[in-house]
Amino acid sequence: MSGILYFVPTPVGNLEDMTFRAVKVLKEVDYILCEDTRTSGILLKHYEISKPLKSYHLHNEHQATEKVINDLKSGQNIAIITDAGTPGISDPGYLLAKAGADHQIEMICLPGATALIPALVVSGLPNNEFLFAGFLPQKKGRQTKLKQLAEEKKTIVLYESPHKINTTLEQIKEFFGEETKASLSREISKKFEETKRGTISELIEFSKSKTLKGEIVLIVNNSI
Repeated sequence: MSGILYFVPTPVGNLEDMTFRAVKVLKEVDYILCEDTRTSGILLKHYEISKPLKSYHLHNEHQATEKVINDLKSGQNIAIITDAGTPGISDPGYLLAKAGADHQIEMICLPGATALIPALVVSGLPNNEFLFAGFLPQKKGRQTKLKQLAEEKKTIVLYESPHKINTTLEQIKEFFGEETKASLSREISKKFEETKRGTISELIEFSKSKTLKGEIVLIVNNSI
């Protein structure tokens, strides 16, 4: 009988955001897949979880997936975690989920930490319908994607890194318009959590006035 593959969310900042169930699952599986064994080691030590860790990241997931599927078929229960958030959401996990579905492996994703929902809720922008676009393409296809998103009437959720946020904000102003409503959240659930709301022009002024740190969630809506 095949084992179970668990997708386990981990805190995006505050370690107290870990759920009781997530800790229980990680203590019971045969081994844990993770992006960075050093980062995950800190979390597991905090919760006194002593299970084998195996690297599973963007650079090896194609090669590692087959081995994981074979281990699941042999009856092992396996969990996958990422450095922060829910596996498969702008993080490694999709390829494994696809392979699991193809091989009819039982898969369970625990509810838990993710950056996009808290940022969306406190943005003050419509959230009854939204489009999660993750990270924009780095180079090829970036302008095409921005043009496509500019036609979207739903609220859009984007992820961005601190050193690219100014460029992204300027491009959104160019493609969406300077009066586009937006919200920028950073350091979610951490000590210096911060959200700034306003027009895209106001967010550009805010972003350029200080050095932003931490992963950023950008919420945009140009239909209100």
